[in-house]
Amino acid sequence: MKIKNFFHVRKNSILKVYSVLIFFIAQHQLFAQEVIPISDSTIPLNIGKMVQVLVDTEVVYHSSNIVFQNNFKKSSRTVQVFTLPVSSLWIRFSIKNLTHESNLYLSIRYPNISDILLFEKNTLNKLELQRHTGNSKNFNSRGNTDVDFNFLLDIPYNQEKTYYLNVCSSHPLELPLTINNYSSLNENNSKQDLIIGIYCGIILSTFLYNVFVAFATKDRSYIIYLLYLFCLGLAQLTFAGWSFKYFWPSFPTINNYIVVCTSCSAGIMGITFAKSFLRTSLYAPKINAVLYLLIAFYIISILFSFSNYSFLAYLIINYNSLAGGITLLCLSIFILKKGYRPAYFYLLAWSFFLSAVIIYTLKNLNFLPTNIFTNYILYLGSALEAILLSIALADKINTYKKEKEFSQAEALKISRENETLIKEQNIVLEQKVAIRTDQLQKTNNQLRKALEDLKDAQIQLVEAEKMASLGQLTAGIAHEINNPINFVKSNIKPLKLDIDDLFEIIHDYNQLHSAKNDNLSGKLQNVYEKEQALDIRFVKAEIQQLLKGIEDGAERTAEIVRGLKTFSRLDEGELKTANVHDGIESTLVLLRNSLPSYIRIEKRFESKGNIECFPGKLNQVFMNILNNSIQAISEKKEINEEECITITTSDTSDKFIHISIKDTGPGMNEQVKHRIFEPFFTTKAVGEGTGLGMAIVFKIVEEHNGKIEVFSQPGKGAEFVITLPHIHPPSKN
Repeated sequence: MKIKNFFHVRKNSILKVYSVLIFFIAQHQLFAQEVIPISDSTIPLNIGKMVQVLVDTEVVYHSSNIVFQNNFKKSSRTVQVFTLPVSSLWIRFSIKNLTHESNLYLSIRYPNISDILLFEKNTLNKLELQRHTGNSKNFNSRGNTDVDFNFLLDIPYNQEKTYYLNVCSSHPLELPLTINNYSSLNENNSKQDLIIGIYCGIILSTFLYNVFVAFATKDRSYIIYLLYLFCLGLAQLTFAGWSFKYFWPSFPTINNYIVVCTSCSAGIMGITFAKSFLRTSLYAPKINAVLYLLIAFYIISILFSFSNYSFLAYLIINYNSLAGGITLLCLSIFILKKGYRPAYFYLLAWSFFLSAVIIYTLKNLNFLPTNIFTNYILYLGSALEAILLSIALADKINTYKKEKEFSQAEALKISRENETLIKEQNIVLEQKVAIRTDQLQKTNNQLRKALEDLKDAQIQLVEAEKMASLGQLTAGIAHEINNPINFVKSNIKPLKLDIDDLFEIIHDYNQLHSAKNDNLSGKLQNVYEKEQALDIRFVKAEIQQLLKGIEDGAERTAEIVRGLKTFSRLDEGELKTANVHDGIESTLVLLRNSLPSYIRIEKRFESKGNIECFPGKLNQVFMNILNNSIQAISEKKEINEEECITITTSDTSDKFIHISIKDTGPGMNEQVKHRIFEPFFTTKAVGEGTGLGMAIVFKIVEEHNGKIEVFSQPGKGAEFVITLPHIHPPSKN
């Protein structure tokens, strides 16, 4: 029984050991991967096809759990290329050092990576962070001066280690993974520095050369070309990581946007230079509109780079660069066929650069392999383009110079021929000029005489208008004065009879003083009876009434005389202070005879009324406008009881006075309103007016440095608004 138990215990122990062995073997098989041997003969070694890749799109793996993942896939490409930004990428590889150096270097020759974390797996299957770097950190934190990313791998001789590389980037990603030793690393850095140095030297020398030429020629194309060179050089240096190293090493945030901004700026300036150099608006206006569209796409790409859609910015740059390059190539061929010589050099220069752009873009889109040729093709293409475009600009200047010399020679030849022709024609021209001068002199004399006749006619018409107004005014005054004079005259005769009766009674009373006493009572009785017959009280009241009538007539006459004196103002040639209201009142007095009884005058004098003016001329303005208003109302087909003329005055805050004369007449249409101040324009029948009344009004208001406006509509009357300054401005000599 004990022996049986013994074998049973041994059997269980063996099963447990066997299970543990099976577990470790399974674990080893689960994480088994290819070990990359590194020997002196294989350095430098591209390990792109020897690594395992895991794209963590949802960022669920970390250093604590990535070791136990079995969904890594072996890479099939020499260089891992991702055309869109990658949230998180894991790369696993194992290195066995068969060299005599313990220090190896993992090189990633692509500077535009936001974050790179290198982990080493220890004996406990845990990851230890070796280094964290990338463009999201200050450049000085890298510990070296390399623009690319180089990681030190401490692997003793004949030993192997497993590494995990975690890459996160907001830019399109390339991962050329190379194992180097110290000497090969320095050799590669030296080659890169040499290429970049040569490229910068070419761009800088071309830039400085064209700066001097631009100052000498003042040609707009050179200015645009200099901007293009600057943007192109800055874009290349930014993309290669050199701008981060030298220009903003302490500002890593700039790298999130500067790659897109500089690339788009170079594209925009390249298209702008092509438009100016090839004169696309002249030779290809339809394609010129397409170039504006390409520029708009570059601007949209810049805007996307500042948003959460930076991947769209890179897509636009890639495809827009292809489309723009092909468009400019076809455009230069099209313009060259039209005989524009500078297009030949542009085509040659652009062919090199376009080929480089196409090759590099196809590499970015993962259609071409990544190698030293595709990596540096843009430097070669842009350098050749810069040199050839500089030559093209120089040839363009030489072409312009030859064309200018040819045109000057042609101009000189033509000028000599013209000089001969001029000499031959001078005699003929002198004869024709003499004849023409005589004709012009005669015509000038005729025009002068016609002008004088016209002036005389105008003066006569104006005087006729004034005389007509004066005649009308005189007739009105005569009628106005005749009424009170007749009233006075009609009162004089009855007044005389009443006075004679009084004188007779007084005489009879005087006779009583010489009468005898015996006849005194009888004569006194006779005088009394006579007094009673005359009705002395009635005579007395009648005399007072007649005297009052004579007084009213005399006052009315004096009022008319005062109004006439105010209106006429014989000193109208002098500028003096006068009251506008007095002038309006005197004008209304003189127009009282011609004012129908059904027209009411409303006066709203809100202004103080004192202004500097020519009083007589200003009264003429009131006379003409009021007379026109009276005539307009009188000519209405239907007269109502509300016909009136409203006169309003008011002061403004800017030291002007407004005088408004508004009537309820038939109004005016737009055509009449626009022509009312034209000389000789009238709406009256032939022979009823000269058409100079309102022209005289306009001239007088203009002489007062004022303005007159008309507001009228058919059926709604008319309003004349006169604006005059309180103080007449001094005249300019």
